[in-house]
Amino acid sequence: MKALVTGGGGFLGTEIVRQLLDRGDEVTILARSKYPEVEAMGAKALQLDITKKEGLKEACEGMDVIFHVAALAGVWGPRERYFSINVEGTRNMLEAAKEAGVSKFVYTSSPSAVWNGGNEEFITEEDATYPAAFMTDYPESKAEAEKLALAANCPEMSVCALRPHLIWGAGDPHLIPRILDRHSRLRIIGDGKNKVGICHVKNGAHAHLLAADKLASDSVVAGRAYFITDAEPIMMWEWLNLVLERLGKTPIHRKISASMAYRLGIVMEFAWKTFGCAGEPFMTRFVARQLSSSHFYNLAAAETELGYKEMVSPDVEFETMIQYFEEKIRKEAK
Repeated sequence: MKALVTGGGGFLGTEIVRQLLDRGDEVTILARSKYPEVEAMGAKALQLDITKKEGLKEACEGMDVIFHVAALAGVWGPRERYFSINVEGTRNMLEAAKEAGVSKFVYTSSPSAVWNGGNEEFITEEDATYPAAFMTDYPESKAEAEKLALAANCPEMSVCALRPHLIWGAGDPHLIPRILDRHSRLRIIGDGKNKVGICHVKNGAHAHLLAADKLASDSVVAGRAYFITDAEPIMMWEWLNLVLERLGKTPIHRKISASMAYRLGIVMEFAWKTFGCAGEPFMTRFVARQLSSSHFYNLAAAETELGYKEMVSPDVEFETMIQYFEEKIRKEAK
């Protein structure tokens, strides 16, 4: 199979590339920057900007499948940037793929696109609906992009969307570094008993390959979105404290109520927007709700229709991740 992976130099994208190459597929990555380490794995590379149409159709020509992983994540930043990259970038890739005659398109979405701001326990894809309003621009942009992707499904190009949640593992550049950077200021929000579904990067990538293999115009997968996580949710604050303890950091014990954190988010968002404060507010409404609520998913559709199951054991990979960050911390201390 000939595959094009946008965002192929990112955390999830690199793992998708690795798994494709390991099984003998021909892979090209598309990104704005150079990623020599991915090219060294055996992938070809194109430097293009998905927010501009130039070169995208040519990049898609001859491909059997597009994995559109590239996105701007985060909870704060210019709205126009989120929509330019996540919405217009997705629109451009869908149009280029269709014009080039690509028959399969796998879009990397997010559960935040259909998160309504509260507890979502064992929720199915049918239960999840797009919110009427969003607390921040990232989930809104992902919802709009997911709608575009699923609407593009047609007999000529089969499209599906995957919603991996909180991707983690060795090499994670987002979740764990963010926790380590902020741990001294963190507070448990709410009662600390919320459960969250998380997704190891290898499991998330594996789901993408399964989706590509299942996609066809007459497949049940075409036009569908799927939640993707590890098999069992975690007790979020227990898991984070275990990470901190194992990495020599002080566990989080102090608490703040969910309502107080939300009100603090309102105040900080107002201050940042009004006075143009640099950086990201320490608390936002989105973060307050995310860190105090349970959100984990029913994986039955992914298991039945994609054939998804965990590729790796979260317990084993947890130790691998700890070893990775221990070594990273040692190197940075020198």
